[in-house]
Order: sequence, then structure tokens, then C-alpha cells
Amino acid sequence: MRRQIAAVLCVAALAVIALSSASSKAARDRQVYSTIKDVMESMIDPSADTLWGAAGTVIDKQGTQDLSPKTQEQWLDVRRAAVRIIEGANLLMMPGREAAPAGTKSEAPGVELEPAEITVLIKKKRKSFDAFAKALQALGLEALQASEAKNVPLLEDIGGRMEDVCESCHQTFWYPQAKQASTRN
Repeated sequence: MRRQIAAVLCVAALAVIALSSASSKAARDRQVYSTIKDVMESMIDPSADTLWGAAGTVIDKQGTQDLSPKTQEQWLDVRRAAVRIIEGANLLMMPGREAAPAGTKSEAPGVELEPAEITVLIKKKRKSFDAFAKALQALGLEALQASEAKNVPLLEDIGGRMEDVCESCHQTFWYPQAKQASTRN
């Protein structure tokens, strides 16, 4: 009986080793073709704008306008935006992704770090960066559920929390000098 138990444990240990080796090989085989800036500009930002635009009201010369989705297609757009945020967050967490394409300069020198500095900071504080991406992803999952339930007040709440996560990440990795200056005043 002991030999059978030992044999089963040995087989289980070998299976775990084989699976972990295969999964780390799969992770190494994934290629990174775009930068964080590319993912943000192509997926995350437009999708967040869709979610932010799906809740609230605007008062202008024409009167009060309710921004909430009204048609099935509009709700589908919100759902698609939530899915892009969920999966875009996975892309942000892939190791080896630079902050911006090589040679890119800061759009706000002196306010934000240069892209190469951002990349170094992300590598140095990888767990923190990934935590922001996971928080964004969790909000995307909530937005997906809210879109399926057609719950506009929840979308509005999620939008506010998403803005907080985004701004906190930017303060940590893009504008850390501004954060330090504000704590000194």
C-alpha cells in the first residue's frame, strides 16, 4: 500500500513539474508586438470613454440629455468596451512590454517621465503596476455584469472607481514627481 501511495505521489509530482514547465514555456512563447501606450490608446482609453459615456446626464443649450444606453446595440457597445478593458488589462500585465515605442518623447516634458524612465519604473515596481491592471480588470468585469443587467447607476459608480484606478496608476508611473511635490506642500 505504501508503494502505491508513493507511486501516486511521484506521478503527481512529475505531472505538476511538467505542467509548470509547459505553462512557463507558453508564457515565454507569447510575443509582445506593441507598447503600453499602444494598448492604452487603442483599447483601454476608447473603451473607458465608452463606459464613462454610458452613464450620467449632460445639460446644455438643447436641455438635459440622458447618456444611458437605450438600444440593444448601445448596450452591446458597452459590453464590448468592458470585454476590451478586461482583456486589455491582461495585455498590460504581459512582461516585456515597453511604455512607448522606441524614440518616443514625453508629450509633457517636466510633468511626466520620459517613456524609457516609465519602463524602468514599471520593471522596478512590477507588482504595483500589475495590481493597477488587475484592479482595472476587476472593474471591467463589473462593467460587463452591469451591461448585461442594464444597470446604469452601477455603470456610473464603476466609472468613478475606474477613473480613480487610472489616475492612481498615472500618478505612480507617469507623473511621480507631481505626486512627490503635492505631498511636500
